[in-house]
Amino acid sequence: MEHIAAIVCVVLTTMLGLAEYTKMMPLKVVSKTGAAAAFIVYALMRGAWEAGTPGQWVVIGLCLSMVGDICLLSQDKRTFLAGIGAFLLAHVAYVVAFLSLGITPTVGAAGLAGVSVIAAFVWRWLGPHTGTLKPAVAAYIVVITCMVAAAIGAAGFEVHWARTGLLVAAIAFFLSDLCVARERFIVQGIENKLIGLPLYFGAQLLFAFFISPAVLSA
Repeated sequence: MEHIAAIVCVVLTTMLGLAEYTKMMPLKVVSKTGAAAAFIVYALMRGAWEAGTPGQWVVIGLCLSMVGDICLLSQDKRTFLAGIGAFLLAHVAYVVAFLSLGITPTVGAAGLAGVSVIAAFVWRWLGPHTGTLKPAVAAYIVVITCMVAAAIGAAGFEVHWARTGLLVAAIAFFLSDLCVARERFIVQGIENKLIGLPLYFGAQLLFAFFISPAVLSA
């Protein structure tokens, strides 16, 4: 029964893709809000909150992600900034969750070095197009880089399928952010949504699914 929420999230994400393709705003609002609520419910049904500090921080990250989803429904610049802020804090929550789960510092540092190279290329790609949002986008890139590095460190702390799953979730979240950035700053196109939305909602479902067994493995 616990997987019903995940199924609902997948169905609503599919509807959201349809809404983006057909530009049906009412369907977009309902499906996006519903899909976000579903991944929070899924985490709670999977026992994330009862799993202790790492699970609680994941739930907080999921809730902040939902706030970001709602904000990004608007094209208003201030609302978009609020959405960036919410997602930035969501990434911070995931960083804390990974640190609470336990990381291997050397593996995390190596991961940070590697991801930082990718982040540098991302900034070179995005930076010239961000205008007055440049400081906010730069801060966001730093935080998502740290989030993926922390996930690498957590995966290196102990060989366990759930920790590997959380790393996959972190990478998927990172890639979905690139799709959002491309849509906002580089070139608009339905491909950004059709690729980014499954990556994003899939990432949140993976966080919800894997966090409890990852805690139990520690």
